[in-house]
Amino acid sequence: MWIDTFLSGKSKIAAKYSKEVKAHTRSVRAGLQFPVGRIHRLLKKANLAKHIGSIAPVYLAAVLEYLAAEILELAGNAARDNRKSRIAPRHLQLAIRNDEELNKMLSNVIISQGGVLPHIAPELLRKASKPKKHDASLEI
Repeated sequence: MWIDTFLSGKSKIAAKYSKEVKAHTRSVRAGLQFPVGRIHRLLKKANLAKHIGSIAPVYLAAVLEYLAAEILELAGNAARDNRKSRIAPRHLQLAIRNDEELNKMLSNVIISQGGVLPHIAPELLRKASKPKKHDASLEI
């Protein structure tokens, strides 16, 4: 027993209380997938303000992650509607332009290879012909 403790370099009491604590990134702490540290670095590098608070990049990462998830969900639905397993630029275009709020936010954005929304003006469509009424006065 003494030799095990001597060879390990720690006493059993020290080993019990010295559990190694791994460092967690700010993204993990915030429960986000987007990189909080990178966004903080880019905010500082952009010289937007003299000081950048520690909460600002977390908030910005959360907003960007939400927007990305929203667009990808709608684009995935558009791809499934077209019986495709991959999201193409066309599906992104359809997803953004069919959503009122995303269309307003990205109104001046052009998506390469996105195409346009299918739309036929009502004036160009044929009018449904009404069945002709037979006048009873003509038939005697």
